[in-house]
Amino acid sequence: MRFSLRFSGRRRLAAAAAAATGVLLAATGCGGDDGAGDGTITLTVDVFGQFGYEELYKEYMATNPHIKIVERGTGGNLDEYSPKLTQWLAAGKGAGDVVAIEEGLMVEYKANPKNFVNLLDHGAGELEGNFLPWKWNQGLADNGKHLIGLGTDVGGMAMCYRSDLFAKAGLPTDREEVGKLWPTWQDYIRVGERFTAADTGAAFLDAATNTFNTIVLQEAGKSTGYHYYDTGDNLVVESNPAVRQAWDVTVDIIDSGLSGKYGAWSEEWVAAFKQAKFATIACPAWMTGVIEGNAGADAKGKWDIAAVPGGGGNWGGSHLAVPTQSRHQAEAIALAKFLTSPQGHVGAFQAKGPLPSSPQALDDPAVAQSTNAYFSDAPVGLIFGGGAKSLKPVYMGPKNQAVRTEVENAIRTVELGQRSPAEGWKDAVDNSKKAAAK
Repeated sequence: MRFSLRFSGRRRLAAAAAAATGVLLAATGCGGDDGAGDGTITLTVDVFGQFGYEELYKEYMATNPHIKIVERGTGGNLDEYSPKLTQWLAAGKGAGDVVAIEEGLMVEYKANPKNFVNLLDHGAGELEGNFLPWKWNQGLADNGKHLIGLGTDVGGMAMCYRSDLFAKAGLPTDREEVGKLWPTWQDYIRVGERFTAADTGAAFLDAATNTFNTIVLQEAGKSTGYHYYDTGDNLVVESNPAVRQAWDVTVDIIDSGLSGKYGAWSEEWVAAFKQAKFATIACPAWMTGVIEGNAGADAKGKWDIAAVPGGGGNWGGSHLAVPTQSRHQAEAIALAKFLTSPQGHVGAFQAKGPLPSSPQALDDPAVAQSTNAYFSDAPVGLIFGGGAKSLKPVYMGPKNQAVRTEVENAIRTVELGQRSPAEGWKDAVDNSKKAAAK
């Protein structure tokens, strides 16, 4: 089941929405309209993936009856979302009133802060304490003078697994016992080989790219603090040991025949969830909503969550920004503040599982003590939230998403047997350089 907001949460959300209304009215008086003649203002919110805002929109519109919110999304495909947003910003039209910016794209967009409203000019500075310090800093541009976006989630890591397939393979199913099976990625491979030998009809994991992303971010967090670019914005795909280590481990996983080879975010990948075609998937907090949405109600109670091999790390997270091209900037700012308030973080977590970047939300019992019925009542607040305040961000450079795509494409060719590991690594290095130079 999807979580619903508790009554106390609804009261707090209503209060937050009312506070946002006060800001909006103070700035705009009666507000504008979209030509409907009734004073209604339509705010478009551009997102990708599962942000969990549906109930929050309802709360906000109930308190602000002159506001209508329309969400546009592209499923989970960031490769589709990012070019569209870049095109809209360059054209000066087409973007939503509020837009989500994924962490890997933030540096690229911060190079042109004029495309976004400076939220510091609209009272956002007083909200700094509502966010983890590094998350707040990620949204700052122009030497800290321009706040582009307010933080949404962070991506604490775990491993989601099908307990029914584990049972079929004769493996432990209890989440604590499962976590003990794989303290390292080499242990994970050995468990996968046991699973494969049991001939369940399912692969051990979905796709090598998802696993690679987990490992490279873990390795970067443990060592350099960056992966594809160093903090001087130099491309270091070839020279960074964290990238090469992640590549080599991923190749070991591929060579062991553990991957289902379902291209992440593809229709085939979505169908594989419904058909129980794989047993494990690298699982940052936001992935739980993706799994539930893809696997469907019939898989409730068949999924569970265990510790991730290799220790913790951070994968994912976004910010909400207001493009300067918005016709309703004041209203959009008020909505962005509401969605990223501590109460908004709690509501999104309860709905779809994205882990809050708000310390207040992380401490809220609705997060810290939460369980997820879909995932066999796994204590998701403890699993994902326990170490959230100590998560170390990984620096991402100006063409991070384009470079990441090239590295993933290279892994994919190895996974499909189209290139040898050595050929794939050469492609990853060469094509990353080309992407970075564009």
